[in-house]
Amino acid sequence: MTNLFNNYYEVAAVILFVIGLLILLLQRNLIKKIIGLNIMDTSVFLFLAAKGYIAGRLSPIIRNGQTDASLYINPLPSGLVLTGIVVAVSTTAFALALALRWYQQYHTLDVDGVVLKNVLKGEK
Repeated sequence: MTNLFNNYYEVAAVILFVIGLLILLLQRNLIKKIIGLNIMDTSVFLFLAAKGYIAGRLSPIIRNGQTDASLYINPLPSGLVLTGIVVAVSTTAFALALALRWYQQYHTLDVDGVVLKNVLKGEK
């Protein structure tokens, strides 16, 4: 139980991921699904940032000639988070553009209703 309190960032990331996954699976509205996907993205970024931080270490900038790698944190998780944020923003913009076209075509954002209409049209 003490590990849960010591790793509260990771626990929060897992809880956010589950919330986003439930929104993605249970909601019928396309905008709500996009929001659920964004919550999942954010939870992954939080998890990577939490795992990349090591208490007591410095940012990886050489100061005073200190080149010992054990004094610095690993910059890779920070780079992955920054790259992931850029990809998430562009994916969200694309998904919202597709949702707009979806609404213009079908006059609804209900995914199940449109799929059901298309299935029934195909059977006739």
